[in-house]
Formats: sequence, C-alpha cells, structure tokens
Amino acid sequence: MQIAVAEAKAQFARLIRRAEAGEAIELTRYGRPVARIVGASRPAGRSLIGAMEGAFTLPNDMFQGDDEIAGMFERSTGS
Repeated sequence: MQIAVAEAKAQFARLIRRAEAGEAIELTRYGRPVARIVGASRPAGRSLIGAMEGAFTLPNDMFQGDDEIAGMFERSTGS
C-alpha cells in the first residue's frame, strides 16, 4: 500500500495495525517513495506461553476463599 506522508499522519494508528498484521506501508512525498512502515519481527525461538515458568512460585493457599471478600461480592450482586 502507498500513502502520502500528509495523509498518513491522520491515519497513523490504523497504519501501524496494518503493519503489525504483515502489510508493508510505503510513505510517499510528491508521489515518490520516502519511507516504509513494516511490522517488527519477533525474536525467533522462545514462545511467550510458559516464558515465566520457574520465575516465581504461588502460595499454597492461593485458591482458598476469603469469606469476608466473598460476602462483599454477594451483597453487591444482591444474591
């Protein structure tokens, strides 16, 4: 896609989303290409899923309820 620099200023956020989706955006001035917006490549290798594995531990009582807080939720919903 080609777009004039002056027009690109007004549509910058939309152009960035398109570049993130893989489209190359060519900026023009007086009809001549002057710059290109392309999505940044992510570092190859490590997946984001599980990236923090082993970095911290959860407390053993994390999933035990707090009666006072549960009561506040019940009162706020009218249950």
